[in-house]
Amino acid sequence: MYLGLSGGIGCGKSTVAKMLSDLGAVVIDADAIAKEVLEPGQIGYENVIHKFGDGVLDTSGNIDRKKLAELVFQDANQLAQLEDIVHPAVVARVAQIRESLPNTATVVYDTPLLVEKQLQNQFDRVLMVFADLDVRKQRLVDRGLEIGDIEARLANQVSDEQRVAVADFVIVNNGSLQELRDNVTKVWQQVSA
Repeated sequence: MYLGLSGGIGCGKSTVAKMLSDLGAVVIDADAIAKEVLEPGQIGYENVIHKFGDGVLDTSGNIDRKKLAELVFQDANQLAQLEDIVHPAVVARVAQIRESLPNTATVVYDTPLLVEKQLQNQFDRVLMVFADLDVRKQRLVDRGLEIGDIEARLANQVSDEQRVAVADFVIVNNGSLQELRDNVTKVWQQVSA
């Protein structure tokens, strides 16, 4: 089983991924791989420096993800250019990981851009996580993001309606961790059967 997992920023998608992992899924985290392909020595790193300049580097010579985010989330064209650099490298790395896994594994691909990149047809099933906008914003503020940054990121995401349209399973994450765990367990029982 290959399960696509997605949802808007601040919805609790990473928490759901962790719960699925605890239940026995092999989780492939697109964000973690995106960070990996932007490390020094990787082709993504070189391409980002070439495209955006060394102003996106920190004092150690690493890509400062916060600076890069501030730059691209204010300009849809620059965001698209960054995605054109990162996305192919992530796809290649995910393929490598999947090839190394047994066919019997339940694999969860945790990606924020499932709908944006029209990836839904790659999966056996798709799980979307939702939360009310005010809940999401508060979670992001609690993580240390500024309201302006949150608004810019939200503006670059697809609507909940677009996410629902491709979902086989929907989890609403406005309640307690136990409620979320119960809902995740229900989905797990269906996808791992």
